[in-house]
Amino acid sequence: MLNLGIPAGSLQNACAGLFEAAGYRLTFPKRSYYPDIDDPGMDCLLVRAQEMARYVEQGVLDAGITGHDWVLETGADVAELAEFLFSKVSRRPSRWVLCVPNDSPARSVTDLQGKRIATEVVNLTRDYLGRHGVTASVEFSWGATEVKPPRLADAIVEITETGSSLRANNLRIVDEVLTSTPRLIANHAALDDPWKKAKLENLALMLASSLAAEGRVGLMMNAKKEHLQKLTALLPALGKPTVSHLSEPNWVAISTIIDEACVRDIVPELKRAGATGIVEFPINKVIG
Repeated sequence: MLNLGIPAGSLQNACAGLFEAAGYRLTFPKRSYYPDIDDPGMDCLLVRAQEMARYVEQGVLDAGITGHDWVLETGADVAELAEFLFSKVSRRPSRWVLCVPNDSPARSVTDLQGKRIATEVVNLTRDYLGRHGVTASVEFSWGATEVKPPRLADAIVEITETGSSLRANNLRIVDEVLTSTPRLIANHAALDDPWKKAKLENLALMLASSLAAEGRVGLMMNAKKEHLQKLTALLPALGKPTVSHLSEPNWVAISTIIDEACVRDIVPELKRAGATGIVEFPINKVIG
């Protein structure tokens, strides 16, 4: 059995959606910390992302999904098997940023010498200040970090995707401390087990392939051979388009994968260049 940690909280729903796209049905019974998964070889447990790396390092969990930031913050000795570009509300990396009130005179990290900084990532913040030769009081924040300046702290280090919460609390970004993405991490001893290692490699492959398919669609079309060069030149293919012969000697079928945003512009051009029977279809996974 593979013991897998699923991040509780803000990443929970995004993680469930990613698993579903990858072919795993992951559901969360009410009042339970044990998600159901339709893979009899996996046993899942909801764990806070902040604690995930520690439990994986200790072998309480064989593997888990958590942010790279929490691996660094806890200093856990774990193996990172895969990186995924998904977060709470977007497909952008999360950023830990140094922020001050809009009316603060601070313009750079060096202006915070001797000041008080509130954050949930105390170790990351102290490392960051050390790299810049700044000495400041770094205090752990139990939550609602954005509301602490200016009365409870001179600055904060907080995570953001869009910056909207920071702007709503009259804060401006001074510097970026760290960019982080979710990772599939594993216990070193678990990777010494051939069955668990193969299970994790399969999971990593399927999760990554479903993310790679996002925003892409397939296109199929028929064309006379005389138009083939012109048509393939128009296609921004993932790799090279596939061309196959039809029963009609002078005709070929062309298939490819493109970004969905390109479809509305490229299909009329393909039609004018001689393509017929153009079909757009969804794709669930892209495996390189």
